Amino acid sequence: MKNIFVSNLSFRINDEDLKQAFADYGEVNSARVIKDNFSGRSRGFGFVEMKNDEEADKAIEELNNAEFDGKVMTVSVARPKTDRKPGGFGDSRGDSRGGFKKRF
Repeated sequence: MKNIFVSNLSFRINDEDLKQAFADYGEVNSARVIKDNFSGRSRGFGFVEMKNDEEADKAIEELNNAEFDGKVMTVSVARPKTDRKPGGFGDSRGDSRGGFKKRF
């Protein structure tokens, strides 16, 4: 089973559209367009999971840099999430709002 990352999607694309784009290459287990938590609008990327690795590789090869709904999408093997540093946006030099703390 292979997880595929798809970026530069049109904001009009939904899960079913994404699934159909990959279905021509083999069995699609799932297709998900990632949406903004607040607006519910597409963030322009998504993930497709295909059952057969060979079919997934062919889909990646043929759909990468292909036009889909007026945009040229980028398709690649999805990489696992990396561990993020705790503490959010701030670091030891500034606060979480991007400003700098006064040091006396």
